[in-house]
Amino acid sequence: MSRWLTEAVPRGRVAAFRTLIYLFVAADLVVFTPWVRTRVAVPGELYQPLLVGRVLPLPTPTQTLVTVVFWALLLLALLAATGRAPRLLGWAVFALYFEWMIVAMSYGKVDHDRFGLLVALAVLPTAGRARHGDTTRTEAGGWALRVTQIAVICTYFLAAWAKLRFGGLDWLTGSVLARAILRRGTELADLLASVPYLLIVAQFGIVAFELLSPVVFLLRERWRLATVGFFYSFHLVTVATITISFAPHLAAMTSFLPLERVRPVVWARRLLTRRGRDTAAPTGAAAALAGQASAAGRPDGP
Repeated sequence: MSRWLTEAVPRGRVAAFRTLIYLFVAADLVVFTPWVRTRVAVPGELYQPLLVGRVLPLPTPTQTLVTVVFWALLLLALLAATGRAPRLLGWAVFALYFEWMIVAMSYGKVDHDRFGLLVALAVLPTAGRARHGDTTRTEAGGWALRVTQIAVICTYFLAAWAKLRFGGLDWLTGSVLARAILRRGTELADLLASVPYLLIVAQFGIVAFELLSPVVFLLRERWRLATVGFFYSFHLVTVATITISFAPHLAAMTSFLPLERVRPVVWARRLLTRRGRDTAAPTGAAAALAGQASAAGRPDGP
């Protein structure tokens, strides 16, 4: 079991995952959860902190507190994405984002799509230094990725458990998806809803998929990647039909992928170098005339 938990991975994979996660945190602040800053306009008595917020305890959000957390987190997340000071910046980003989520989720609604991302932020500081493209393997980085993977799969499995625990078999045979389509469905969802019994079949399929999700750990790499691709396609359909985004969860799920093979900076450099060579090299009639002049013993050019 310990060998499986600490299975070594290339440091380049850890570096790529770290950069992606911290860049997502920065994007999350300005794209997905900027509404958290509006929480300070809500009367303080409506703030009902989560259990961890009561245990620590954390203060009631104020304009100053939320503003400081927002700008500090945005700056530190961008710095952490560079890979510098992975422990210091990593722990700081985790603490600030944790507070950001407590503020976000302490007003009556708790999103379960952020569990994997929070776990990733908690374990990344333990992975140590890692450089993009480094092929040497690290057990500490492997542990960080594995724990994140477990959190991602727990999100699926426990979601199914919650459906059956609170909704029972009625969740499978009821009108859950129909209500979701009425509230926020798209034209594609309306088209699918017109097919008799398709939504009921889809509800059975969703629960089955979530309950069976741990099987991904038993598969060989090729089939495991194919299964993760299916996970992504499931969320693509979810967005396309009922416009529910699981962006934080999808970011954490990249822990399954061989990210060390994705080298956008290297690709950009190669492209620029290739374009520079093409621009410098003589082409067409100019090249032919230059070659003829050199063959005749005359100097090139006018």
